[in-house]
Amino acid sequence: MEEMEQRGGGAPVTDPRGVLRQGRAFLDFFWDIAKPEQEVRLAATENLLRHLREGKKDDELKYTLKRLVDGLGATREAARPGFSLALAQVLQAFEEIPLCSILEQIKEKHNLEKVKKKLVRNAAFGNFFGVMALFQSGRLVKDRKALLESIQLLQQLTNHQTHLRDLPRKTLIDITSEVPETVFEEVLFDILQGDLSSAFTSPENLHLLLVGMQKFPGVLKPKKLKKLFGSPTVVNKENISRLVELLKSAAKSEKEDKKLPSVVFDLLQVALKEGAFELFWNEVVENGLLKEKSGPVSYMCYRLLGSALPLLSMEQLQLVLKGKVMLHYGEHVVATQSPQGFKFAAEMEGYIDTFLSGCDDPERQLAVMMGFSTLTNQGKPVLLSSSRVVRHLQAGALQKYICWLKDMFLRPDLDCCLDFSSNRRKQNRENADIAQQKTARLRKWIIHRLVNITESATRKEESLVMDIARFCFFHAFFVAKKKNSQIAEASVLPSEPLNERDHMDIENYFFGLLQTLNTLPVLGDTAEAAALREKHVHGVTADGKLWIFLLAEYANKLLSSEHVKAVKPFTKEQRDIWERTLQSVKNLQKKENKSDSAKVGAFQQLLLSMAIHLFKNQSETVDVLSDLLNCTERAFSKEAKKKKKTDNSEPGWVEVMVEILLSLLAQPSLLLRRISKSVFVWICPNLTKRGLQLILDVFDPNQEQNEESAVVVMEESNKKTKSAQDTDEEGSEDSSDEDNTDSGDEENEEVDENFRSQLMKVLQAGNTLVYKSDEELDDEAMMALDKNISALFAEQQKRIQAKKDEKDRMRKEKILRRDFKAKVLDLIDVFLVKQAENPLVFDIIEPLLQLIEQCMSSDSDKQELDFLQKTANIFKNSLCRNKQYCKRVAPLQEDVHALVQKLVQKACKHTDSAVALYYFSASLYLLKVLKGNTSSTLPPPEPEKQSDSRTKQACQLLNPGCLNVKRVAVIYQQALTQFLSKRNSPLTCSMFHDLFKRFPV
Repeated sequence: MEEMEQRGGGAPVTDPRGVLRQGRAFLDFFWDIAKPEQEVRLAATENLLRHLREGKKDDELKYTLKRLVDGLGATREAARPGFSLALAQVLQAFEEIPLCSILEQIKEKHNLEKVKKKLVRNAAFGNFFGVMALFQSGRLVKDRKALLESIQLLQQLTNHQTHLRDLPRKTLIDITSEVPETVFEEVLFDILQGDLSSAFTSPENLHLLLVGMQKFPGVLKPKKLKKLFGSPTVVNKENISRLVELLKSAAKSEKEDKKLPSVVFDLLQVALKEGAFELFWNEVVENGLLKEKSGPVSYMCYRLLGSALPLLSMEQLQLVLKGKVMLHYGEHVVATQSPQGFKFAAEMEGYIDTFLSGCDDPERQLAVMMGFSTLTNQGKPVLLSSSRVVRHLQAGALQKYICWLKDMFLRPDLDCCLDFSSNRRKQNRENADIAQQKTARLRKWIIHRLVNITESATRKEESLVMDIARFCFFHAFFVAKKKNSQIAEASVLPSEPLNERDHMDIENYFFGLLQTLNTLPVLGDTAEAAALREKHVHGVTADGKLWIFLLAEYANKLLSSEHVKAVKPFTKEQRDIWERTLQSVKNLQKKENKSDSAKVGAFQQLLLSMAIHLFKNQSETVDVLSDLLNCTERAFSKEAKKKKKTDNSEPGWVEVMVEILLSLLAQPSLLLRRISKSVFVWICPNLTKRGLQLILDVFDPNQEQNEESAVVVMEESNKKTKSAQDTDEEGSEDSSDEDNTDSGDEENEEVDENFRSQLMKVLQAGNTLVYKSDEELDDEAMMALDKNISALFAEQQKRIQAKKDEKDRMRKEKILRRDFKAKVLDLIDVFLVKQAENPLVFDIIEPLLQLIEQCMSSDSDKQELDFLQKTANIFKNSLCRNKQYCKRVAPLQEDVHALVQKLVQKACKHTDSAVALYYFSASLYLLKVLKGNTSSTLPPPEPEKQSDSRTKQACQLLNPGCLNVKRVAVIYQQALTQFLSKRNSPLTCSMFHDLFKRFPV
């Protein structure tokens, strides 16, 4: 024992110089432990332990303990926890060191009674971190003497609240919660009895009591509690007021931590254990804490609500979810929608997510989901309709939740909702149709919630997804005349009929659902479904049918039914085109085989998407569908496959398909644009030069004034520029003076002469240019003159306004054209990536370069810069840096060489180096293509002779592929000469450095 005490550091280090003589490596450990970087401290602690274990020297261990104890009271705040952790690790590694000797050493070094006044703070922290080190070593609860002395020391440290705040109390509670019940009863109860008796004087003492009651129920029995503070329970009517004040204090003391105080959660658990939860929730929380109108207390109540969910029974959940805390929380969410406000909604969603993921009871899951779904602001639930918490719902709970949502949609029960109004709504009570407005808001949320479930829920089945899709489709486009059991969606009639706005909202959400279905992985646990998922097949059911085809069949059933009617009834022409489309799709399904499956699937997707759009926009969709059907027949007809085309005047099916896809890209429907892009992927291998040219014509400035591009602009102008027009109209009055001044400056020379001459005529007609006195014009003549002058000025103002409107219209058309070009640019990107080996790639190079050049020379607004960045990225990444390139260039090598020469010459003639760089890079790409192709007259190089760089260069000379080295050398030699001789050459050193690096020959 004496040997252990001596080794433990009770005696001073007799030869510190002996330790110091061993070099800096050992001492550097302590310097690193004191550094602020946590990674450095942890590494130093680990290295120190390794050194002590390997060295096994008593003097080093004694010196280590002395240095670590001294460092506990370091002036630097970052150093204290570092020394505390290191001391804990050393005590854990060397169990022969007695804890009592270390505790005595800590008390002696950081003596609070002897230390100078200015060092009291350091000494207090030294004692605190010393006890923390003993506790973290894991040995304190096993050593009763050291445990007792540590608890007493922590009790003394509570008097230094100025420096340590509530840290000693929290540590005391942590230590108490770790000790066995026998140790608590035999060792700690007596010294903690004073703290337990004064449990209602501070949140820390109350927390200590609550921890003791939960950890040591055999010790702190009701009889003993009555002896301690006069009552056998904590949560009772006599203690309500004291508990409320303590919890308020706890909330305000931990407001910066943004978490639920531990004492509050422990009090909730004790209330449940004592069977007093209803009393606690009603009196302490709702009638006590909520009346304190302060942020920290309110947030504590919200966090208590979220934390309590996993602990409550069904009856208790109903009490909580319909109570004042929920209502208060809903008002908070609506009131803090501004960007500056603290938003608690995300944190509450986290609580719901935690509860649902850990709860195995479907009924309790359903109760919580319904509770938060019925917390409404003027009919609209506060819970986000896009919330992903539904992914944790059990299959049974999910099914019941969906049924409940559908029933609430058809028969809105506003009485079951916990509804509230914002302050703005309360001031607008005169709205007579407030109930109808609530119903509309609730229905809109429900539809979005249903649509989102198809994407968020993980335990969804095909039947469930189809059920939601049919429900949304039916109420978007159909109305039931009377109940019909054969159609599930018509079996229950809405208690409040849907109006036009309701149908429009559901219609928009339905097309979002359609996009989700088209990208949905295959559902189910069958082997067939797993096989399709491995192939990354999307948008089909487990038996291979397209989701959208199933919806089309359902739509056809509704159209044939006498019990329902369409919101927008079909004409005979529209019904014929609908039936013709379905028949065409069925014919395609019969023709489907392995080689044409992708092509057939793409055509089916496009045909069915346009057919569904027939319910939304009938007049425009009919023409597109007609062209698409003709295109489909042409693409899959046997005659088109057998005979070669001899008449180039009639466009082929690919050209017609490209025209249709371009028209769809101009539509405001995101779904149609995405489908257009996916269909284009499948027709890329069949794309012809004429088809590609149709795409490139979009970027040709000479083609912008034709009829087709005008249609593109007008299709979206009403929807996309409406807000812009409103903004312009609102701001026109404010900026009228400035606008008039600007327009006047521009039009002075033109307008003044015409206007001046007209004004002169009016004045001459009134005889006012001849000098006469005012009496010579009677009142009637003056009135007539004023009327003529005002009419003249009004006409002039109309002309000015018309010119301004025309200028504004042209600006908006420019924005729409640029937006459309950006969408078409995606098709170019797809083609370059998917068909990099297609010779048609060469036809894209110059249009892309011209597009970049146009963007650089035009206005530098944000949309233009974004478009330029997108074009440049496609040019660099999808074209120049693509590892795949055309391998069939031999028949085209003369044209490609001519293109190289043309590009280099343009780079030399350009005035802008940035644009010249793109032309030069394009020429290098063509060199790579020519070099990578094998010439028909030369044998391919042998791979084994390409081991070193010299051999590679020799192979390049012997086998240059299709590259005409002499011709290309002359081209670049001329460019280099111009670069070296012309001062303002657009070429740069980096261009030629890149050339020589890639092609050293």
